[in-house]
Amino acid sequence: MKRTRPGSRILFLGLLILIGFAGILIRLWDVQVVRGTEYASKINTSSQVTVRLPAVRGEILDRNGIKLVENRASFEVDFYLPDMVRAYREMKGSVPITTYRGRVHNMPRDLKEADVVKIVSETVIPRMEELGVAKDYNANALQIHYRTNREVPYNYRQDLDFDEMAIFSEKNLGLAGVNVSVKPVRWYIYGSMAAHLLGYVGSPHELDKLPDLRDFNFYEPDIEGKTQLELFLDEELKGKPGARILQRNAKGVIEGEVGRREPTQGNNAYLTIDAKIQYITEQALRVVGRGAAVVVDPRNGDILAMASVPSYDPNVFIPSISASEWTDINKDETNPLVNRAISAYAPGSTYKIPIALAGLRAGVGEKSFSCYGGVQYGNKYMRCWIAEKKRTHGQLSLEDAIKVSCNAFFYQFGNAAGIEQIVAVGNMLGLGQKSGIPVSGESPGVLPGPEWLSAVNPRSRWSNGLTANTAIGQGDVLASPLQMAMATAAVANGGIVYYPRLVDRITDQSGKIVSQDPPRVRANLVTDGGLSEEQISKVRKGMWSVVNEGGGTAGRALNSKMPTAGKTGTAQFWRSGKKDNHTWFISFAPYENPEYVVVVFVQGAKSGGGVSAPIAAKILEGIRKYKSGEDGVQLAALEPSKGNFLFTESVNFDREVAASTKLFDDGETAETPSASGQENRPNASPNVRADADAAGRVKNKTKIPNRVTESPASAVPPPVPISTPRPNPIQNIFNFIGGKRDNSSGSDQRKKADKPPAR
Repeated sequence: MKRTRPGSRILFLGLLILIGFAGILIRLWDVQVVRGTEYASKINTSSQVTVRLPAVRGEILDRNGIKLVENRASFEVDFYLPDMVRAYREMKGSVPITTYRGRVHNMPRDLKEADVVKIVSETVIPRMEELGVAKDYNANALQIHYRTNREVPYNYRQDLDFDEMAIFSEKNLGLAGVNVSVKPVRWYIYGSMAAHLLGYVGSPHELDKLPDLRDFNFYEPDIEGKTQLELFLDEELKGKPGARILQRNAKGVIEGEVGRREPTQGNNAYLTIDAKIQYITEQALRVVGRGAAVVVDPRNGDILAMASVPSYDPNVFIPSISASEWTDINKDETNPLVNRAISAYAPGSTYKIPIALAGLRAGVGEKSFSCYGGVQYGNKYMRCWIAEKKRTHGQLSLEDAIKVSCNAFFYQFGNAAGIEQIVAVGNMLGLGQKSGIPVSGESPGVLPGPEWLSAVNPRSRWSNGLTANTAIGQGDVLASPLQMAMATAAVANGGIVYYPRLVDRITDQSGKIVSQDPPRVRANLVTDGGLSEEQISKVRKGMWSVVNEGGGTAGRALNSKMPTAGKTGTAQFWRSGKKDNHTWFISFAPYENPEYVVVVFVQGAKSGGGVSAPIAAKILEGIRKYKSGEDGVQLAALEPSKGNFLFTESVNFDREVAASTKLFDDGETAETPSASGQENRPNASPNVRADADAAGRVKNKTKIPNRVTESPASAVPPPVPISTPRPNPIQNIFNFIGGKRDNSSGSDQRKKADKPPAR
């Protein structure tokens, strides 16, 4: 048998290999040269990136349609970190690695990830420094963001001014993963005005729990309410998100936008607040360092104004608050985040009004009691404030006792009425319970009685001395300015106790009412409580004499053009060994047909008549002038009111500038120390922006001429109408930096571009 030589086999095998290589080479030539453009196009069309566009939040307006909160345009720079890592790898073959301590299956491990800080500092920052648009950042926060939320773009810059935007639009940086876009951000138009009602917003903390997180390549979450109305109305205010479809070329660089679905705006919320009355109230209250004021319509329970000092500007939380600013707020002992209008304090002699109603209900309203300087209960002699002046009030009727605010009278009157009647009337007035308004941090207060005492101290027994102390608003009694306003409203309107109302209606963007809550009645002192209109009129007359007759404790609230009735209160309080009285004035006007209830509470003052009453009178006079057209109210943004612990002797608005003086003393002082108040700070976790660290420091090589100093919190740019989104001319110039521009429309749009809000 003839055998094949080994050499021929090798030759045949080599021929096959050569033929195979030739086929591969021909195929490569066809793919890369002959049909290269076609395949590159296919790669381009199949490589698309989806970006979630956050929903646009609805606006908050006052009862007359004046906008209090809306959205403005912010031009921002975002880093798409995965794209940066991909581009770096393609350019250099590998990426720098950093090690961190993490957990795998709940066990600590040394883990590795791309060092995005080094990537950014090598590829992005130098180019931005060259152009003068770099900004210090926290490198550690950047790395953590990549580790935990890489699907969410890292927000590097906010509120670019016009010169900066011009640089970004004119210079083709060619940087993968760098994006400039316009975003709607929350704007509190009047700064700190009504901040304790409006609250603020921020980004959600638990992004992994968002339902549509995996539906997009990059995810920009909706902002959410963090406190106050922004939190409680979150479902009504938030809108529906949109989406962008971006084209990534064969090299992984995003070239531009190929598709877009605009987000839709949420519903608008109309409040019962009157912005101009709110402004009047806040301006008057700023003469003191700590306090609150509430204005209510007694005819329906609508809250027309609610102010608290010290205050804060919610714009500092947008889009995040710096770590240093957040630390300063937390260290401020005057607690600017606390809403004192819904915090509870000892009401002092203003509580004599609910006690008067309880006595009338018990049938002792016609009795007279004598003041000889005090009353003995057990082993304690409880004095009247007049005893300090070596005087007595003598025999008094109920109206006269309200007028001169006699403690000795109300010690006896309260015990004659009985603690059961006091608790029953207190419950009808809403004392000792939350009102339910949609804000954070409301305190229920304390309506003390035998049941309350047995719950907090089972071994103690109720006594006449405790009833006497309760009757003058001291001891364990606590009430908020809002609660006292609603109680005063019931006296003003003849006996109807309303729930306070803060939100009037919710509307969609066409103006159609989505929901509206009518005024709600809590109780009726006449039909439910058994009081007569004549009995309630006795209390009204007593409050009239407090302001309008000689010997009353609130002569400084006298107003001939808007007749006012009221009641002063001073509760003794000590802070760190220093006197820090809590002073009050509750009032309503006009007397015959009341339209306004004004309650003013001040911490660290001498007396209600000398401090709180003049502030309330200033508010009522401002409202009168505003409503009569005598004086127009020009709204303007308010800086935060700074708190202090100064002791205010009295307030005098007769001067050109309201001042604290020692010229007046209404005589009413507290006898015994009162209970500590209930100040509840809203439980919120804002977005805190880490301050720049050493690794995130930059050095711009170029200064931008006429550059506006960036101050997002205090600037007041004109808002943009985001409710009906339309293309922004400047945004169309550069949706994304680091890729090709749309030459078909860019040149035409550049001519039409309007100047955006400067920051």
